[in-house]
Amino acid sequence: MPARDQPLDVPNEVANLTLPTTLGEWRVRAFEWSGGVHLCLCRGAIGDGEDVLVRMHSECVTGDALGSVRCDCAIQLRHAMRSIAAEGRGVLVYSTGHEGRGIGIANKLRAYMLQDEGFDTAEANRHLGFGVDERAFGEVAACLRAIGVRSVRLMSNNRDKARALEAAGITIRSVVGLPTAAHARNVRYLSTKRDVMGHLEPIGAPLPDGIGPPPDVGSLLGDVRPSQARPYVVVKYAQTLDGRIATSTGDARWISGEEERRTSHALRAACDAVLVGVGTVLSDDPQLTVRMVPGASPIRVVLDSRLTIGADARILSEEAATTIVTTGRSPAERRAELRGRGVSVTVVKPGPSGVDLDAAMQALVRDGIRSVLVEGGARVITSFLSSGLADRLVVAISPRVLGSGTEAVRDLGITEVAGSIRLEDRAVHVVGDDLLVAGDLVR
Repeated sequence: MPARDQPLDVPNEVANLTLPTTLGEWRVRAFEWSGGVHLCLCRGAIGDGEDVLVRMHSECVTGDALGSVRCDCAIQLRHAMRSIAAEGRGVLVYSTGHEGRGIGIANKLRAYMLQDEGFDTAEANRHLGFGVDERAFGEVAACLRAIGVRSVRLMSNNRDKARALEAAGITIRSVVGLPTAAHARNVRYLSTKRDVMGHLEPIGAPLPDGIGPPPDVGSLLGDVRPSQARPYVVVKYAQTLDGRIATSTGDARWISGEEERRTSHALRAACDAVLVGVGTVLSDDPQLTVRMVPGASPIRVVLDSRLTIGADARILSEEAATTIVTTGRSPAERRAELRGRGVSVTVVKPGPSGVDLDAAMQALVRDGIRSVLVEGGARVITSFLSSGLADRLVVAISPRVLGSGTEAVRDLGITEVAGSIRLEDRAVHVVGDDLLVAGDLVR
């Protein structure tokens, strides 16, 4: 048993109060120890302290507060709080002083710099002279004992946390994995936690509504390789067997099944941005958030050359950030109005049919967007395929036939089969009733 995880004395309680949150009220008991504070957010009555749902969460300023997708901390925190609130009884221990696995925020940022040079998270810590994990969990166990917790169902992918609690005298009834839909920017981090640190696969348990763990979309996404000139672009759509993405009346809900739509949400969670044309916004009023998997919603990008988007469009909600790419043909007062609502508006030169796509992609990469999932509509899909700005194509094929309707891809100007666009490095998956085909685009 590591000395730092040995059972400790009763901690110093410095506060006991009610904290109202968007997930209801929590009783907060704060314990000060070793220069840090452990916040025990309690929901419901602890009672006999047996079989309590518990999450031990380490402070992560970059993820929890700033929304960084280099890690999955914010996703795990949100999921754990939702799960405890749904059950009505449990404890979330939020430990300050655990930033960067105990090395502090400054060294964590230095480790990030090393990771940008090719180190994984474990190698970076060692290079800075630290162990892979400098945290001690004995204090957390002492705090749990102080509030009456005796046995737990521990929400974690980290087996070391379970071992530390048991060593400190708290019984582990079970370990409940925390699900995470990987982002292209943290997939190596998640792999390192699994392969080097022995963590559970971050696919964990089903979501509170019973939906299964998030799908692995790595083979569909391909090798994300943005350039300095533009982001990595994945075009994705769902179609019928006869190539339709909507009926002749414009109805497109739902061509694919629920499992395929969950895969689409996982693809969104893996990318920096999801992009549609304003026609899709006007006809479908999509949210373009990540709702069916535990992940971070991407930036929502709308191509709208004249700013015809409605003021009440759901894509303008505060559920995720939104960027509208427009042209100088749009009214200046409308741009100011949208910016006043917290919507980013980027002006680029016009193209033959609205926004110049190449200029739009250059603007997005300047804003730090390195990967884009293009979801429609047909004109936007066709424009990306014909311009050569798309790197990979993902098509969901539903076992349906519509006859007349909206074509997924319009005329690409191809007159000979030899000049067609081919898919290489292909991946094929059966997802529910649908077939998913993905591949790199080569012309």
